[in-house]
Amino acid sequence: MKEKIGFSIGSLLKSKDILKFASIVDKNENIHSIWAPESWGKEVFSTLGAISQVTNRAKIGTSIVNIYSRTPATIGMGGITLDNLSNKRAILGLGTSTSVLVENLHGIRFEKPLIRMKEYIQSIRLLLKPNKVNFHGQTVNIKNFKLLEHSRDNIPIYAAAVNPGMINVAKKYADGIILYLKSKDELKMVIENIKIENRNQEFKNAVVIITSVSNKDPAKASLRAARTLAFYISVGRIYYESLIKTKYGSTVEKIHNDYNKYGLEEAIRNITDEMLNDFVIAGSVNDCNSQIKRWKKIGIDLPILQMNPVKNNNGILNYEDFTELWK
Repeated sequence: MKEKIGFSIGSLLKSKDILKFASIVDKNENIHSIWAPESWGKEVFSTLGAISQVTNRAKIGTSIVNIYSRTPATIGMGGITLDNLSNKRAILGLGTSTSVLVENLHGIRFEKPLIRMKEYIQSIRLLLKPNKVNFHGQTVNIKNFKLLEHSRDNIPIYAAAVNPGMINVAKKYADGIILYLKSKDELKMVIENIKIENRNQEFKNAVVIITSVSNKDPAKASLRAARTLAFYISVGRIYYESLIKTKYGSTVEKIHNDYNKYGLEEAIRNITDEMLNDFVIAGSVNDCNSQIKRWKKIGIDLPILQMNPVKNNNGILNYEDFTELWK
């Protein structure tokens, strides 16, 4: 049996297509899990609740729900409800999101992200148990409260991390880590350090990888992946600040500057084949399967393929080729 992979449904597909896709890949025993993001599009718990009803086997996870727009209690309630709906298949992926989204969309000050993540993980763990909770921290305060619903005491909690500080929080307090937009060399180093320092054999190293697949037009899939990579570099300050320190620093700066001066189409021109090979999975089904194998060799426990579908001749997003991956 192959080592397993996951899918992140991304933010582009319509709800009916998400449910159809989930029901198809649930039948593939090589698929470990289906993940849903939350930014300013679909709400994550209702989306995963719907997915839970058209699947029976694959685990379902939030990748990610941010720790500013919900309290630990609402995240705990969401996790418990989802775990009960899915017959104990839920995974809670937590992240800080970005200061732009947290402050400009939710109107909440982006403060103390490391302390907040630690306290959210600690307090959510307590809330998952069928006991009254008292927790008094710098960012979280719960006084003598117990949630009415209960599922598992130990619903897995993964922390999304980019910088070293959050990686350390994930290693110390979470059941797993979700990494994103790191080169293969950096990922290998990070994962090796985690395995050396963290003796918890159950700890999972998950990596979300920008993925686009098209059997009909592999080059179009590569361009779609390049578009997503350039977008995140340009609008995600945390990714820009992380990648500017790598060997791709000058290219990252050019992408960022061109995006802000001329737009995304011009920024994409700076993406090199080397960068695509180092950060994304793209091409035909066979191309992508070969690339997944190379990513697995880094030591990743769970590659999560972020779906970036291309449009067909009718302008409709084509997700069918994703269902053919890793069979």
